Amino acid sequence: MPLTAKQRQFLKSLAHGLEPVVQVGNKGISEGLIEQIREQLVAHELIKVRVNTESTVEPAEAAEALAQSTRSELVQKLGRVVVLYRRHDEKPKIALPRSKPAVG
Repeated sequence: MPLTAKQRQFLKSLAHGLEPVVQVGNKGISEGLIEQIREQLVAHELIKVRVNTESTVEPAEAAEALAQSTRSELVQKLGRVVVLYRRHDEKPKIALPRSKPAVG
């Protein structure tokens, strides 16, 4: 289920103080890089990824490709930094704000 605007804003505020844990370098997006991001998402749920200037992919391309290949939500793209979120299946650490139930 996609994130609501309220949830996305909440995650952005949590990500503000984080440092990037993975970097996309001159080899671009490889299977090893995707696996590393998956591991970090399992460990932290919310991570920052930096796309270095010598990378072969543009930050916008990298953001979409990484979110899709890691089955995570793209929270934010800010310059060369991408924020990704994926809820832990068994032990979620981050409690997202609930969306308002539909009235009807």
